[in-house]
Amino acid sequence: MHVFARIFSAIGAFVLAAAASGCAVGPDFHPVAAPAVNGYTSEPLPAHTASADVIGGAPQTLQPGGDIPGQWWSLFHSAQLDRLIDEALKANPNLAAAQAALREAQENASAEQGYLYPSVTAGVTGIRERRLGYKKGVPNLISSPFNLLNVGVNVSYTLDVFGGIRRQVEAAKAQSEYQQFQLEATYLTLTADVVTAAIQEASLRGRIAATLRLINDERDQLVIVQNEFDLGGASQADVMAQQTTLAQTEATLPPLNKQLEIERDLLRLLTGHFPSEDVGANFNLSDLRLPQSLPLSLPSELVEQRPDVRQFQALLHVASAEVGVATANMLPQFTISGGLGSYAAEGLNPAVLAWSVAAGITQPIFEGGTLMHRKRAAIEAYNQALAEYRYTVLIAFQNVADSLHALESDADAVKAEAIAERSASESFRLARDQYQAGYIPYLSLLVAENAYQQTIISLVQAEASRYTNTAALFQALGGGWWKRSDVVGSDVARQARGASYHDVASEYRFAPSAVGGGDGPTDARTRRLVVRVHEHRHLSRDRSAGRDDALELSRPLSVRHGAAHGDNQRARPLDHGQRNRTYGIGVDPGHRHRKGLFSAQCGSGLLDGAGQCSFRADPSSVAARNPTAADHLL
Repeated sequence: MHVFARIFSAIGAFVLAAAASGCAVGPDFHPVAAPAVNGYTSEPLPAHTASADVIGGAPQTLQPGGDIPGQWWSLFHSAQLDRLIDEALKANPNLAAAQAALREAQENASAEQGYLYPSVTAGVTGIRERRLGYKKGVPNLISSPFNLLNVGVNVSYTLDVFGGIRRQVEAAKAQSEYQQFQLEATYLTLTADVVTAAIQEASLRGRIAATLRLINDERDQLVIVQNEFDLGGASQADVMAQQTTLAQTEATLPPLNKQLEIERDLLRLLTGHFPSEDVGANFNLSDLRLPQSLPLSLPSELVEQRPDVRQFQALLHVASAEVGVATANMLPQFTISGGLGSYAAEGLNPAVLAWSVAAGITQPIFEGGTLMHRKRAAIEAYNQALAEYRYTVLIAFQNVADSLHALESDADAVKAEAIAERSASESFRLARDQYQAGYIPYLSLLVAENAYQQTIISLVQAEASRYTNTAALFQALGGGWWKRSDVVGSDVARQARGASYHDVASEYRFAPSAVGGGDGPTDARTRRLVVRVHEHRHLSRDRSAGRDDALELSRPLSVRHGAAHGDNQRARPLDHGQRNRTYGIGVDPGHRHRKGLFSAQCGSGLLDGAGQCSFRADPSSVAARNPTAADHLL
């Protein structure tokens, strides 16, 4: 008996130690490092694209490292487009379904966490019975009826010694993260589809307008040829040729109108309208402004910004956690259970109290290889998810490269088509004058007319392609979802920005990273610090120590380290202690410095790069008024 007691004591000590240590079998997930590439294209990109004096012909300049705005479509400066996208975001069923799927995944993840805690159940049982009495095996009396009441509580707990339950929770949370980025992908696809459909509508309207102008010109030309035929200056063949040209041009109009209605129906669908309803917006290329300054995310940031890449990263995390679950299923399972009950009946006074405690260990011994093969299958599922993730990353870089090449070639095409259109227009005008003067045959006029018709349609298409591929670049770079107000404070947004952010509460500590030039009374080197507001407003060090008009805030703040913007944004020490220095932290909306929001106390190690700064919010400066926007900063 003493041997068994020692064995159970040793097992109990091991179980408690393993549970307390929090170890979990299986691999610990770490995101795959960003590809070690320095650019998107094999050849350097030009500083700016070609330009032409036509609609959508402005030169475009790339800004490497620039940040995409959360509402990137606003760069087209179309109030109609902004309104239509707002309607789509409110009424599109696909977006609503993605939001519901995210909430479902979050609830499932919360439900999985419940298995980490004991299960407690309570029960009440009431019995009324009358028993038959026996004497020498023969019934001889019937007792009076009596009541029996049983009240009990049962507790059971599975000790997560090897982390199988924790891995299940980890997988559920990763699945929730997958749904989060599925929602972002749906959001990005929806907004990009609305923008693309609007551009296509504008392109079709431009082509229809150009075709109508050609039809009017060809009708006028037919009148001229018919008059010349009546006067004997043209043949019947010339009249028939012009009639054929006019009919061919008119035949191109119905397909264009059909495509226009299809695009209009698509806009109705995307915005949650029925085909019979009017979305109330008509787009023309002249109403859209081509963005000239294009932010281009760094290659190292792309994998954190693309929703599809983040989706496959989440699936990779799920697969990693499932390996741990499969491994834990091969190991012993430890359970503890107990019960406490009270029995009360007539004649029992006081009630009888009963309890029980049990512990169990279950170890799979022979399952026909099932558990082993399931673990191997989980490992191969991880390898599959890793390969799919890498392929998705390659596609993401290809999308950006294709968009960049398209923007460059589109600009060249618009420039060439603009030159061709002007040349064809002038050639057609001269040919018409010469034909009317009798210097050239009708065939030469017809050739010039057909050339002009082709160039004007090609120019409209080339102009629309610049708008479409500009939107495609924004989509390929991730669409700036991490800058939207509804996600800007979330962990995934911080991760996409590539910086470590912390919500401001009462105190912050972090190691500064950049050394700025010293200009304080002690000429000590100081650190440049940047403080940001969740609404993209920018806080920086206050140059002046004499201002007391604090900027009042109503929203939470966040802090990170980095370089301050502007040469005039420097910090002056407010005291001259040997061990600590205090700096005034202010805000710079539109280069009007204000102080008093924060004070930062930095240890002496700040000067050699090893110290830390402690940020404290000034409660007297934080009130219920929104800050002035400074959207041009960060």
